[in-house]
Amino acid sequence: MTDAEKKRGGSDWFQRLLDGRWSHIAVPVFCVLLSLLVSGILLVVLGKDPFVGFYSFLQGSGLAPKGSYGGGAGIQSDFFTFLGYLAPMLLASLGFVVGFRAGLFNIGISGQMVASAFTATVLIGYSDLPAVLAKPLVVVVGVVVGALLGAFVGFLKYRFNVHEVVSTIMINYILNYVVGFLINLNYVNGLTRSSLPCSTDAALMIYNVQIGGVNCTIPLGVFLAVALAFFLDWLFKRTVVGFELKAVGQNPKAAKYAGINVGKRLIQAMALSGALAGLAGVAYYCGYYTTIVPKTLPQMGYDCIAVALLGNGNPIGSVFASILVSVFQNGSNFMSSTLGVQKEIASLIVGIMLLFSACGGYFKYLAHRRLQREEDAKLEAKAKTEAAAEATTGEGEK
Repeated sequence: MTDAEKKRGGSDWFQRLLDGRWSHIAVPVFCVLLSLLVSGILLVVLGKDPFVGFYSFLQGSGLAPKGSYGGGAGIQSDFFTFLGYLAPMLLASLGFVVGFRAGLFNIGISGQMVASAFTATVLIGYSDLPAVLAKPLVVVVGVVVGALLGAFVGFLKYRFNVHEVVSTIMINYILNYVVGFLINLNYVNGLTRSSLPCSTDAALMIYNVQIGGVNCTIPLGVFLAVALAFFLDWLFKRTVVGFELKAVGQNPKAAKYAGINVGKRLIQAMALSGALAGLAGVAYYCGYYTTIVPKTLPQMGYDCIAVALLGNGNPIGSVFASILVSVFQNGSNFMSSTLGVQKEIASLIVGIMLLFSACGGYFKYLAHRRLQREEDAKLEAKAKTEAAAEATTGEGEK
């Protein structure tokens, strides 16, 4: 292969990073491969087999069989535990995607998760309502509380031009300490120092389901999360509301000039983002966990930002990104015990992946700069060729 062909091949690869038909796939795949490469080098430096390490993540998440299982456990129970973690991760990332599409950066997902879950737990989770009523009401309360918090942030943005990053960070602290105070005041478990557990009737789980002779707990939130991902994809692609939300996110001044009610769409976007965050909260604290640790915001509310960016800000892309990150998060304990390394190493690998996922925009910038330099070089070469041709023609005429 000649140098020119190599350069052309490289240009084709960079072009795919920028091409609208390929960038939503090429950039995330490149980020994942790069993070796996760096993580593999880290494991080799530690004297561990990277292939065994990555396979153990799959085993810990129920996507590959383990060598042995404890009594009553199996690959099925591990898989449904993984789905229980995946549900709030996907819902939280969808919440961020909605705001991101409208040009908003919702940092308040953690606070919205805690406030929604606490409200749903107190109102429904501690009641004597039967499961057929309690479970839907938990979802409704989570959606309403999250939507109200998100709409309030959107109103501050529209009415007083308070940047959503500043307001959501401040509100996170307020919600965190208010909820922590109320838990310690009336709802604390004296032994664990966390909140009293949500009742099994209100929890968004179906307990004690026998599948293949294994006792499993089926999370209900994962079905809702996947359905909402496809709904949001349809919303942004096929509806006027979705089009106007994207228009406001890309250029608010142009959207206003086109007759779009920018303030209304900003508030709607943040309300929808908060509603999804509220759903993530009840799926996490009234599903995967059944208690809330006072004065502790869920890390998932921040990890979901990198997950959404890894999914290229796309609802369907967020499904695959959430699956990938959840595999590494949920399987970290088993990977740690399998390789005999500290759990922090597994967390470091997850951090590397999240770091590279957040760099997708930078990789696009590098690709664009590379293509621009090549285009400038072509124009310069063409100009030199034309100048040489003109000079040769002039000499011939003389």
